[in-house]
Amino acid sequence: MAEKPPIGVIGAGWVGLVTATCFAELGHPVVVREIVQGKVDSLSRGELVMHEPGLQELLTKNLDHMTFTTDMGELLQRTRLMFVCVDTPPTYSGDADLSRVETVVQEVGDSNDHALIMKSTVPVGTGAAIRRRKHDLAYVSCPEFLKEGTAVEDFMHPDRVVIGADNGDWAGAAVEELYRPLGGEIVRTDIASAEMIKLASNAFLATKISFINEIANVCEEVGADVTEVARGMGLDNRIGPKFLAAGIGYGGSCFPKDVTALKQLAGNSGYHFQLLNAVIEVNELQKRRVIGKLKKHLGDNLVHKKIALLGLSFKPNTDDMREASSLVLSARLAGEGAEVTAYDPVAAERAGELLPGVEICDDPLTALSGADAAVVVTEWPQFKELDWNAVRDAMKTPLVIDGRNVLDAETLTAAGFAYEGVGRPSAGVPAEAFDAAPAAAG
Repeated sequence: MAEKPPIGVIGAGWVGLVTATCFAELGHPVVVREIVQGKVDSLSRGELVMHEPGLQELLTKNLDHMTFTTDMGELLQRTRLMFVCVDTPPTYSGDADLSRVETVVQEVGDSNDHALIMKSTVPVGTGAAIRRRKHDLAYVSCPEFLKEGTAVEDFMHPDRVVIGADNGDWAGAAVEELYRPLGGEIVRTDIASAEMIKLASNAFLATKISFINEIANVCEEVGADVTEVARGMGLDNRIGPKFLAAGIGYGGSCFPKDVTALKQLAGNSGYHFQLLNAVIEVNELQKRRVIGKLKKHLGDNLVHKKIALLGLSFKPNTDDMREASSLVLSARLAGEGAEVTAYDPVAAERAGELLPGVEICDDPLTALSGADAAVVVTEWPQFKELDWNAVRDAMKTPLVIDGRNVLDAETLTAAGFAYEGVGRPSAGVPAEAFDAAPAAAG
């Protein structure tokens, strides 16, 4: 059996580590270039610097086939196919910051012995611009479609693999050979279309989320239950059930950045993408509706009210705090004068650096003790399994705002709670039964 070609990965962030470790699992020698020496040292010892289910086990298993280095020269010497997995964060204008990509391009030079395979999300036209300057350097757009929390599974069993390359480019065929054993449908296209597929996919999913959140808000006005509405909608195979879970908005490293980037790309090209403006606005306002739900029960004055946030990461099974709803909620609650406690199973350390003034607790019951309200921010399964009778005894006011519609309203109301979901009828103890509400209203 022929040896599998070595793989180079530039950037040891979330995408880079998943890509590198999974290729090592497939039998490829992998060289990872990272500019932070401390991260290189940790990874060389097999110490993962983030939370992603299954990744630590793969790193430990394949560490002997992986090299971590700060030296780009080592990467160029030992590998021909180099996956670019560096950050492209939004700038103040909303455009993607391509400075890290540009640095990589300059370091690699102009050699027909190497190929850059762009995993980083870049604006449409980035590949063409690089090709104009680096005539001999092979270039492939191969956007990533990994979901945090299931990234290893997504890599090993992809829905599709998009490969954008110039006709006849050896690198496009080489990348196709790398991914063919995984069984996903291979989409061969031009570079610009591959770049657009990534942005358009995330923008569509974000649009679907904002749409169901708008439907949820209307449901609250007319007395419908959005969970039933979404179930009925999702049975239509033209719509499907995924991304129809109403809540307090999307976050993370991809959706907010990519929606804004596509809007900016359209604007820079002279087209006003009105739909995405609405998607962004709905998502921002959705987080803030929690404050209104709290005031409905606790009165307009939230000063010194203790609010417990259950979940801090932007989604379960990750410690990623980028664009997390908890960031907005905690800031808004602080602005209202509330006291905020919080619990998250894995994101506590990262959250503590980002949420000054928030008391991060080691267990949910401590966070909930003496609280005037609990807000479910992240749909961690642990919250479904809480002893809600014990929680009721620990809290000052039996009020739950379920920002992800993951709790059973009947269970909570039977335990004596007032329950507010998103787009669902209120249930349980009426607000006027709380001692706090009349006092605040007066």
